[in-house]
Amino acid sequence: MSLQNDLILRAARGEQIERYPVWLMRQAGRILPEYRAVRSKLSGFKELVETPERAAEVTIQPVDLLDVDAAIIFSDILVVPEAMGLSYEMVEKKGPWFEKTIHDESGLKWAESDFDVEDRLSYVLEAIKLTNRELNGRVPLIGFAGAPWTIFCYMVEGKGSKTFSEARKMLYANPSLAHELLKRITKVTIQYLKAQIRAGAHLVQVFDSWAGILGTEQYAEFGLRYLKEISEAIQEVPITLFSKGAITSLPALSKLDCQTIGLDWNMHMDEARKLVGEGRTLQGNLDPCVLYGSHELVANETKRMLDSFTSSRHIVNLGHGVYPDIDPDKVRTFIKTVKEYEITS
Repeated sequence: MSLQNDLILRAARGEQIERYPVWLMRQAGRILPEYRAVRSKLSGFKELVETPERAAEVTIQPVDLLDVDAAIIFSDILVVPEAMGLSYEMVEKKGPWFEKTIHDESGLKWAESDFDVEDRLSYVLEAIKLTNRELNGRVPLIGFAGAPWTIFCYMVEGKGSKTFSEARKMLYANPSLAHELLKRITKVTIQYLKAQIRAGAHLVQVFDSWAGILGTEQYAEFGLRYLKEISEAIQEVPITLFSKGAITSLPALSKLDCQTIGLDWNMHMDEARKLVGEGRTLQGNLDPCVLYGSHELVANETKRMLDSFTSSRHIVNLGHGVYPDIDPDKVRTFIKTVKEYEITS
């Protein structure tokens, strides 16, 4: 099926674009009352993720209601550890919670890597197929997975944390176990991303949400090493690597076999471009909190960000996911401003 709007794919590949493409992390749901209406009919977040028809419906909502240039499949990074044998619950207003965690070699029984990924995660793949069928080529569909280090954090810690000290402790106390777990996560993640691509994902993104809690050398050993393996394995479609907070690792990230590097809002775009060079597309990176401001402020800050671009190799996004209490109309102002901006370089 040919795409009517392939801007994001051209931008990722460094091809000529007439304007910058724009989408938002966590756009599928969060801010939209239409999403909340769908979710209210189900038992909770996990049922929505695991019901392909409803997942496809809320994936498409931002395309219809916000006019973004790409859809991202509605799912969660934690479907991977669950498929490996470590189930989780999504606790309202608290986030994910795992009853079991991995602290020694005996816990590896909850970290299977030799199984049929397409079977255990069939609900995600079916949602991708349904979404593409309904989109009918209007925009590309983004698939995604969590980075091995971020998934490792949850499998060891069992919940969200400001420091993930239990996960970081293992890197010092039992590095061989840490690497074994990371290897298993990486193996499953590669299979999962490839299955998403076969199902119809036009590009994929790997989220390393907790990259910034590691020092540069540690992130090279326990983070980048496995992102390298993933990026080299995924050759079918463009891949974006988003390592939140890993500013000092940008030069190393730029050497990996990816098309796009996502940036959080703490890095100025022209500085990032100097570190990364011209051979990669940059994605981001407006501070999500800007969208709490007035419409005028949102437009002005968006223009200021766009003016900082020194190359046409950009995909516009926020520096992290959109927050759930942000006014959808402010998001529309952000998107409209991007679409009306003229590329002059």
